[in-house]
Amino acid sequence: MLLADRSWSDVQRGVTVVVPVGSFEQHGPHLPFDTDAVIASAVGARVADHLGAALLPSLMYGSSGEHQSFAGTVSIGAEALRLVIVELVRSLRTWAGRVVLVNGHGGNAPALAASVAQLVAEGHEVGWVPCEWISCTPDGLPWDAHAGRSETSLMLHLDPDRVDLTRAEVGNTTPVGELMAAMMAGGVAAVAPNGVLGDPTGASAEEGEVLLASMVAAALDRLGDPPHAASQERR
Repeated sequence: MLLADRSWSDVQRGVTVVVPVGSFEQHGPHLPFDTDAVIASAVGARVADHLGAALLPSLMYGSSGEHQSFAGTVSIGAEALRLVIVELVRSLRTWAGRVVLVNGHGGNAPALAASVAQLVAEGHEVGWVPCEWISCTPDGLPWDAHAGRSETSLMLHLDPDRVDLTRAEVGNTTPVGELMAAMMAGGVAAVAPNGVLGDPTGASAEEGEVLLASMVAAALDRLGDPPHAASQERR
């Protein structure tokens, strides 16, 4: 049930509610700013369908300070995001049962972990899951981190009209773990001037469909309600 399309009389008290959490940040020259929100919404929709839950529109603005050097990026920071999630869930819980937050941007994770810990301590039934995927591409290569083959494939599957492959560029393909210190100091622009951490070469809608299925399986596995594919290896 997409809650935005309904009236209050359609909502049953105690229903489970799924909230996608995205970001509004650069995704290279070829992907839109709301890529993380699009992916989180797609995973959230399928999770909600599996759980028989209500689905909220995505929370668009997140903690994206590492991308702030790129024009167009909008970030509210970790502390503001934490407070937004706390108040959002407190409001939902006046009529909803379980609340599930589906996170599409890694930079949001500290705020989600802190807010959920606080809310659980307050007695709320709430949890969060990341959008994570299987470890390797079909040709045995590791999936890249940002605006590379993985996210480009997902967007080609979910919203192909908003992907401009004529502008796709290879970015920094060094494993993210080796770049973390430099990114902490100077943001993504310090290691990838084009905003890409990876290589979109080889991206396809077919791979995006496989990735999305693995994300949904992983999310349901974490929630304790796995589909048949939940045993796949995850990143």
